[in-house]
Amino acid sequence: MVKRTLYFGNSTYLSVKNKQLVITMPDKENKNITIPIEDIGIVLIDNYQITITSGVLASLLENNVSIITCDYRHLPVGLMLPLFGNNVQTERFRYQIEASIPLKKQLWQQTITSKIKNQGDVLEIQTGLIPKNMRVWANNVKSGDVENKEARAAAYYWKNIFPNINGFIRDRDGAFPNNLLNYGYSILRAIVARALVSNGLLPTLGLFHRNKYNPYCLADDIMEPYRPYVDMLVIDIMSNYDTYEILNKEIKTKLLSIPTLDVNINNKRSPLMVAVSTTTASLMKCYIGETRKILYPSILT
Repeated sequence: MVKRTLYFGNSTYLSVKNKQLVITMPDKENKNITIPIEDIGIVLIDNYQITITSGVLASLLENNVSIITCDYRHLPVGLMLPLFGNNVQTERFRYQIEASIPLKKQLWQQTITSKIKNQGDVLEIQTGLIPKNMRVWANNVKSGDVENKEARAAAYYWKNIFPNINGFIRDRDGAFPNNLLNYGYSILRAIVARALVSNGLLPTLGLFHRNKYNPYCLADDIMEPYRPYVDMLVIDIMSNYDTYEILNKEIKTKLLSIPTLDVNINNKRSPLMVAVSTTTASLMKCYIGETRKILYPSILT
């Protein structure tokens, strides 16, 4: 089941009653809307005039809902997740912590191979040309990506993915459409972090990312092959909207469709949110020792 993504961009009062999220909007004569909390997957808070009761926060987290908060620029700045999301998480934490370095290097190799393949597929869709160099790099990623094929592929990918923008550089604080990418990746990160917690994994302990200031290293690892789906959505926005430089309500609504994007995984089509759960479940099986292959999506089959 694909959980709902709720976006709040206006003054709103959020409370809980009978396991229902009660949404009260003062600008609409205190009109109330109720939504079952069990149907919610992500809540995005994008207004400083939103009031949330502690009961709402507790109920959302008890149901493994990811809560994203935005800053004054309306960009995601915070992510809240439950402390527990699986009834055997202590045992699973142990498997994750004790995972061998060779296993983690092999899983990172699979992750980067999948990411580069998907980036190559996006370039093929976008330009109509088969990027043979991307195919070669994807097929030659070594354990742990010791030759850093990821960086080489990224340099080529970002140079060619937006042909109408001269000298585009992927930079979180850079020029448009970096703002759209940032917003989309933040939503994707929340989806992945939520799925990790649901499968009893610590989002903090990554395969490759090890920044001591980053509490979501594993989420940043696992989301890599999914990033090209966000890129395609941004390309679609740029192709079909007259105004897209600013993150307006219409653009945000489009980006909030990320959980429901169709992806190909394990030889079947699936909503992205469900596919991410498949990926994180396969990662857990790798830690346990049931398999050594992590399931990632592919853009072209």
